[in-house]
Amino acid sequence: MTIELNSELLSYLADNGCQRGDRLPTIPELAQTLGISSGKLREQLEVAREMGLVEVRPKTGIRLKGYDFFPMLRANLLFGLAMDSSLFEQYSMLRNHVEAAFFHRAVASLEPADVQELRALVEQAWDKLQGAPVQIPHDEHRQLHLTIYKRLDNLYVQGLLKAYWEAYEAVGLDLYTDYSYLEQVWTYHQQMVEAIAAGELDTAHHLLVEHTELIHRRPGSNEHSATAAQAVGAARS
Repeated sequence: MTIELNSELLSYLADNGCQRGDRLPTIPELAQTLGISSGKLREQLEVAREMGLVEVRPKTGIRLKGYDFFPMLRANLLFGLAMDSSLFEQYSMLRNHVEAAFFHRAVASLEPADVQELRALVEQAWDKLQGAPVQIPHDEHRQLHLTIYKRLDNLYVQGLLKAYWEAYEAVGLDLYTDYSYLEQVWTYHQQMVEAIAAGELDTAHHLLVEHTELIHRRPGSNEHSATAAQAVGAARS
């Protein structure tokens, strides 16, 4: 099956079965092989670099990094958010459905050490929340979700979920919020992890789905603001 890629370089990488770590010919040699100018090849190399396919270094030359869905998705997503940050809601909805759809398969592939890692992340998060001063356990939040799916053999799901956290940070959701909200989030996380450890996957899945709705009740969110406005209106009537 032949797929038109509109790039001599990308076609070369795909057709020649290049593997991660392979060193490619020099730019003059590769340009001659492909029948294009060095300038055009450099343009195509830049696209391949943005896609995360190659790295170009002065001493080591051009090396293949392998196919990864994440780099181009991240660049595209962040550009969209720079134009309209409200697009995060759409991506967040997509991510929630993907997490829910692949949850059972992902958890079934976890090893005992992974479950211990999840428990350790929950413990670290509570230490931060209950410490003096209080710290936001954002790194633990991100790592907990990604750890659940770490052994899932689907690079598109992996890329989509990783990009979500880049977007989450880009729109400022990793910054301080209401303490009671954080307590709710990590109570759900703790219950979900314990359900995973007990093999109660349907319960864990229910907790996952239910807790993803918390972001809409997060102080500062549109839904939270609308609810607060309704409450004020009711109090005045």
